[in-house]
Amino acid sequence: MSSLGQDEKRYDPLDTTMSFVDRPDDLDPLSSEDEEECLRAEMSCGHAVTPQSLTGWCRSLLDQGQYKFRCPAINEDTQEKCGAIWSYREVRRLADLSAEEMEYFEENMARLAAAEYQEFKACPGCKTYVERKNLTNLCVRCLVCAADKKKVFQFCWQCLKPWKGPAPRSDRCDNDGCINHDLELLRTCKTTSFPQVRGVDACPSIRACPTCGQKVEHDKTGCKNIICPRCQVEFCFVCLKLTPECLKTSSYFIPCSDGVAPRQTSIPVWRRK
Repeated sequence: MSSLGQDEKRYDPLDTTMSFVDRPDDLDPLSSEDEEECLRAEMSCGHAVTPQSLTGWCRSLLDQGQYKFRCPAINEDTQEKCGAIWSYREVRRLADLSAEEMEYFEENMARLAAAEYQEFKACPGCKTYVERKNLTNLCVRCLVCAADKKKVFQFCWQCLKPWKGPAPRSDRCDNDGCINHDLELLRTCKTTSFPQVRGVDACPSIRACPTCGQKVEHDKTGCKNIICPRCQVEFCFVCLKLTPECLKTSSYFIPCSDGVAPRQTSIPVWRRK
């Protein structure tokens, strides 16, 4: 491949490691049909891309907090999103990533993967980072403090103060001001509408993923569904049903049969397998 800037990336027509196709770019179907000199390569899922469109799409996923690269193209037979996951190795090669782009991708992928599989906070006693094993219990024991002080030290995962009150607890400890800021955000966030979905307005602008509880916002472009950046589950931002369930009585661009789900008053705990 070439080593030109992103706007000038071109596939090498003599590269025998790729499958070139004579059809429009599936990631950017509205791109100019006059760009005949810009070769399209076929991804492992069968959809056609250019290095520019692949770089742009995958970078946009990273910027949204997603490090798993899923194909957004619509399958002609089913009229559903492809959703195939491309490996970073495949993306790196077919997007013709520069050294700077590879550094950006790899640093962000590592950060997002760590955030998905591990949950750490600094102990208020010793400042050592502690991982919470039981995601339903706010009372956390620091083993480092226990070893140093020769006694049990527990702190609140929510307010980060020494634990006060009975345990275990999932809502708050007895310290003044111990509140769940995520729930408060869900309760007070502004409402929004979806220009592409007629009749949907006054929808909370921030939701907790119904699968893992991750806070997410919708960019209000395209359909009403969203893929959670942490658990990668697709759900309807409006009715909060998982996409397959929502589509039984609705579609990507028409109002949900159950209307807009009310503001959430609890946050799901992700039961990772």
